[in-house]
Amino acid sequence: MVIGYMKAAPTTYVMRFEGGKVVREGAGLSFFYWKPSATLVSVPLSSADVPFVFNEVSRDFQAVTLQGQLTWRVTDPRRLASLLDYSLGPTGRYQSDDPEKLEERLVQVAQVRARSVVQGLTLREVLVRSDAIEQQVLAALSVAEPVKALGVEVMAFSLLSVKPAPEMARALEAEAREALQRGADEAIYARRNAAVEQERRIKESELATELAVEERQRQIREARMAADIAVEEQRAALMTRWSDNERQAADARAYALEKTLAPVRGVDWKTLMATSASGGDPALNIALAFREMAENAQRIGELNVSPDLLQSLVGGPGRAQPPAQGGKGRER
Repeated sequence: MVIGYMKAAPTTYVMRFEGGKVVREGAGLSFFYWKPSATLVSVPLSSADVPFVFNEVSRDFQAVTLQGQLTWRVTDPRRLASLLDYSLGPTGRYQSDDPEKLEERLVQVAQVRARSVVQGLTLREVLVRSDAIEQQVLAALSVAEPVKALGVEVMAFSLLSVKPAPEMARALEAEAREALQRGADEAIYARRNAAVEQERRIKESELATELAVEERQRQIREARMAADIAVEEQRAALMTRWSDNERQAADARAYALEKTLAPVRGVDWKTLMATSASGGDPALNIALAFREMAENAQRIGELNVSPDLLQSLVGGPGRAQPPAQGGKGRER
């Protein structure tokens, strides 16, 4: 069978060569061709993903592994076909392995650009700044001459994982674990300190309340003491006033008595008694008689007093009897 039929997909760019010249080309073509003289070139236009694994060294001389994928597509199939062999064989397969080499070239270009970015960062920065690395590498690939010369476009540079060496990973994990543990300890300490501070505030509030109660009780005691002092002062003033009044009353009585006794101060008592006896009081007369006998006791040898006389003297002035009836005396 020397006549063949070609039907390409919409995402495939086909070129038909006859005698070393392109007689027909385009995406998604279908045509018959003469196999002995025709050469078909098929360039896929759809985007493709290429996985990669890069082993690089950071700025602080630490090994790091970048794993991801590169997304690309053909933008100039004629240029790509002029640089690489995309011709189809009788069986419909590529006659060379150039299509596979294209992906290798793109990965190599991407690795060179990624190395330049990673070498400018420390290991910690590489581990935490994957987005920045992706943007920088993609920007470098979009203007890379090897990529433009092939007629392709790199659509995306994605990092799926960034891993350090196993021993460094363990060291970083230990350090991060210690940092997290310190943070947990600090949180515990902060919580304890907050509890202690809260307890201190409660104690201070209780002490302040007790002090306020004590101050109030002291004020009450002082008020009571002030009231008692005021009462005692009033009582002292009352006693002073009462003493003054009693003293004045005593002075008045003494003055009245002095004025009363002033006229008779120089008079003999016998005269006074005789004057008072002129009133006819028998008891007074008997008293004067006993007074006279007492003054002359040395001259009286014996004195007899009858019970009737004593009873009359004790009974009162109205019962007194004349001295001649009650007793007798004998003068020596």
